[in-house]
Amino acid sequence: MKKTTVLALILFNGFAVLAQTKEEQTIKEIYKSSLTNSKCYAWLDDLSNKIGSRLSGSAGAEKAVLYTKAQLETLGLDRVYLQEVMVPKWVRGEKEMAYIQDNKTKITVPICALGGSIATAKTGLTAEVIEVHSIKELSELGIDKIKGKIVFFDRPMNNEEIESFHAYSGAGDQRNIGAGEAAKFGAVGTIVRSLNLRLDDFPHTGAQSYGAIPKSQYIPTAAISTNGAELLSKTLKKNPNLKFYFKQSCETMEDVLSYNVVGEIKGSEHPENIMVVGGHLDSWDLADGSHDDGAGVVQSMEVLNIFKNLGYKPKNTIRVVLFMNEENGLRGGKKYEELSLLNKENHIFALESDSGGFSPRGFSLECDDANFNKISSYKSAFEPYLIHSFVKGHSGSDIGPLTSKLIVKAGLKPDSQRYFDYHHAANDKFDAINKRELQLGAATMASLMYLMDQNGIVK
Repeated sequence: MKKTTVLALILFNGFAVLAQTKEEQTIKEIYKSSLTNSKCYAWLDDLSNKIGSRLSGSAGAEKAVLYTKAQLETLGLDRVYLQEVMVPKWVRGEKEMAYIQDNKTKITVPICALGGSIATAKTGLTAEVIEVHSIKELSELGIDKIKGKIVFFDRPMNNEEIESFHAYSGAGDQRNIGAGEAAKFGAVGTIVRSLNLRLDDFPHTGAQSYGAIPKSQYIPTAAISTNGAELLSKTLKKNPNLKFYFKQSCETMEDVLSYNVVGEIKGSEHPENIMVVGGHLDSWDLADGSHDDGAGVVQSMEVLNIFKNLGYKPKNTIRVVLFMNEENGLRGGKKYEELSLLNKENHIFALESDSGGFSPRGFSLECDDANFNKISSYKSAFEPYLIHSFVKGHSGSDIGPLTSKLIVKAGLKPDSQRYFDYHHAANDKFDAINKRELQLGAATMASLMYLMDQNGIVK
């Protein structure tokens, strides 16, 4: 081998080591900034305890838009603005009530209306109950056994699944489409076992759809707590002729105007290339939505705060987007993509946090093999921070609609074992958040944004 070739290799390897050291040092500074000088925990305190629930179309959602916009404006970003988006307005009304009527005994159980459900009659609804464990079972039972009854969907999340989101998706159809399917067989209402891995007394709400059936066939639908579901199933085995009563007064109103909140730092070399980091600003109405998705909102804001604190000037434009209406319509994500196409924007990377504020474990990536392999090569830089999981999979619902010509999408993967203890329930409050875990998540997001900004994507 010629001396010049050897010298070139030495110089190349030397520069590679230097670059690696610089990246590792910057990541170290990112984590230090997040753990010692971040604003995300205080921001979440305000969102949760001063504003509270933020269901689309509510006063809380409107306050959250104004609050987060004002906070982003304090960071000295190049631009902060709002994007108009029309969102659904569904109101829960009075607190729901329900009981099992076993002969002359009435046993109260905790329920909550599912998002988008209609109300019962003002006096409530009483009917016999038929327990099923799948949508398919409805057709097997047929109209003769279902008509005039309340269908009780009682398929639990699968405890054998280590990845709790797989357990969630495996049980989700009964909540998502159960009411519409049961109505086709003459059911008068549905009760759905809460999507929760533990047994407790918190009913978990969530979006549901009646599908294509006419409005005249809509039936009221509610979630029952896992303890309540266990009790109802056990009591049904003893008395198949028992009756169930529930009452709810929810209502769907006309769409209302709301906003996505956007802030950005212009790229110093390629301002036309946009990298998005975000979470959804809306939450369900039973609690503060601290994990879902207040955590993702403030972590995304913190990414830009970290870069400003470190004086980091990104090569590409980095944009934080706080999406409205992920929970019951995805209108914010769809509107953002609509405006992106209208403005002929080029997104090269998008990162979403919508899996809670627990300790970060890695990323779920939507990309081709070349980009997956490149991002996976960053593992060594994350190992000191106990980040180890780089997998292909769903990145995030709000960034899902983005369709730039070549884009890599990623979702932060926190430890998910406790997430569904709180998801869509009345205990998703600020006291369920650990400050250090929240900050570690923000630092992990900022580190990946930094590496993607420095090294780009494989084209």
